[in-house]
This record gives sequence, C-alpha cells and structure tokens, in this order.
Amino acid sequence: MAERAIIDRFFRELKHSPFVMIGLDDTPDHSQPMTAQTLGDRQDALWFFMAKDNRLAIGGAAMAQFMSKGHDFFACVHGRLSADQDPALIDRLWSKQTEAWFPGGKQDPQLLLLRYDLESAELWEGDVSLTGQVKMLFGGTIKPSEAGDHAEVRLG
Repeated sequence: MAERAIIDRFFRELKHSPFVMIGLDDTPDHSQPMTAQTLGDRQDALWFFMAKDNRLAIGGAAMAQFMSKGHDFFACVHGRLSADQDPALIDRLWSKQTEAWFPGGKQDPQLLLLRYDLESAELWEGDVSLTGQVKMLFGGTIKPSEAGDHAEVRLG
C-alpha cells in the first residue's frame, strides 16, 4: 500500500474509533486513555479535552498508541502536546460527550484543550490475506507478501 493510502486509512480508522493511549516521553508515568478529536481532513494534529490537573497538561513530546476497533490496524504516533485555548476551536470540537466530563461547559475553569502536533508514525495493517489466514489455521509460515502493510511515515 502506498504511504498516502496507509496514512489516510489511519485517519479513517481513528475517526471510527477515536481512542488512543498517550503519554509524555520524558516522564516515568504510564500512558493514559484519551479521546482524540480530529478537525475535518487535517492530518497534522489531533486535539484532546482534559482537566488542567491532568498529568498530560504540561505538554511536551509525547507518544500515542492506537488500535482500530476491528483490531486490524495499529499505529504508534510521535508528536508534541501544547495548550490550544482558542474559543472558536473549542466550540468546533465540543460535543455532548465532552460536556459530560465538564459540568461547567465550555467555561469550566478546569477545561483544557491540548493540541497534539503530529510528527511521525509507524503504521501497521493487520489484514492478512486469505492464503495467509489458511496458513495460520494450519500452522504454516506466512510470507511478508501475505501479511498486512507496514510503513514509517512523517506527518504534519
């Protein structure tokens, strides 16, 4: 699969199931689950609503892991987190699901929107061909051409 196609698939899968595990690079803290917000067809950034006391709120270099709902697409994405308190952007990304976490709504004093500027990613398609599936069923060896695609890509 061409690089553009696998990147496009990542964003399609992410829109279908927007959950990632994300953590800061330079801390001993574990990654945590977050809901990624996308903005139209943009493929250079993701956004996360969180409380100002969340350990990610300090921003910085971060790594996010993603697995599609069907467990057939995987991504590890590196980028930088930074605060983005643009009221127009908060309005655009706001949802009933977000409101459930912030009783004060868009004016909640604990509300923080973090922008995740995407830098690079490693992407894997777990779609094994029919031949590969038969081999797996009977304990055979799968050739790389029978496994899904894999790419290391620059984003943003």
